[in-house]
Amino acid sequence: MDSLRSFKTFTGGLPEQEYVMPVLFIGHGSPMNGIQDNSFSQGWKAMAEQIPVPAAVLVVSAHWLSRGTRITAMDFPETIHDFGGFPQALFDVQYSAPGMPSLARETASLFHSTQVELDHDWGLDHGTWTVVRHMYPQANVPVLQLSIDYTKGPAYHFELAKELSALRKKGVLIIGSGNMVHNLRMVAWDKMDEPEYGYDWALNINDKFKALITDQHYEPLFNYQSLGSDALMAIPTPEHYMPLMYTLGLRTAADDLSFFNDKAVAGSLTMTSVKIG
Repeated sequence: MDSLRSFKTFTGGLPEQEYVMPVLFIGHGSPMNGIQDNSFSQGWKAMAEQIPVPAAVLVVSAHWLSRGTRITAMDFPETIHDFGGFPQALFDVQYSAPGMPSLARETASLFHSTQVELDHDWGLDHGTWTVVRHMYPQANVPVLQLSIDYTKGPAYHFELAKELSALRKKGVLIIGSGNMVHNLRMVAWDKMDEPEYGYDWALNINDKFKALITDQHYEPLFNYQSLGSDALMAIPTPEHYMPLMYTLGLRTAADDLSFFNDKAVAGSLTMTSVKIG
């Protein structure tokens, strides 16, 4: 019922605010973070308490790839359990945040370099709800997802993100959800419970990514293959890396930058997250 009441509040267009909303990149890691009270979920909750309450949340998740770009446009997006082999408690989660079709249409209209299709079939995948349910546990903030066009490279997504900049002035929290270092084939399963365990190559490239982000030296990030074997191991496939491009693409000269949840997990993953603004 809370979600339904909230939905009725958000049916019109969004006015401009007196502030500019920050932008986040969040390392989401294991789906289990969605139901665990740990340092990562606590970091997400703390971030939500530090920033203004958004009028809506728009997430670019590593787990929605499409040909072309799509945006969820239904009244109530379903909770997608797009994983296997986890405890039943994770599958039982239903995150009942409303959508916001009017914002989906407005967002689609902002894009000039590509046509964005309104989607009524997807929902909220675990790259979104495992994070946002900790940030807004009452599910009273509308949540939308924007898909990643898998046919395009990092520089394309970086530039595409700039077309979303007007949403920051309307109280929309834009989140890229993925992982800077994400190699499941090299996970040290026996080290899952060892705090901040990272292979040397994972720690080295994570530090390199952070330095390039801090210096706004983005060209090597677009061409990450040129950064050597560490980068290739960190990004064996690009879907968890691409959401970072959206966050960086929305950075302006007036924005501050900070990192949080900056820890390695199981050798070959990093949870490093970025706040811009």
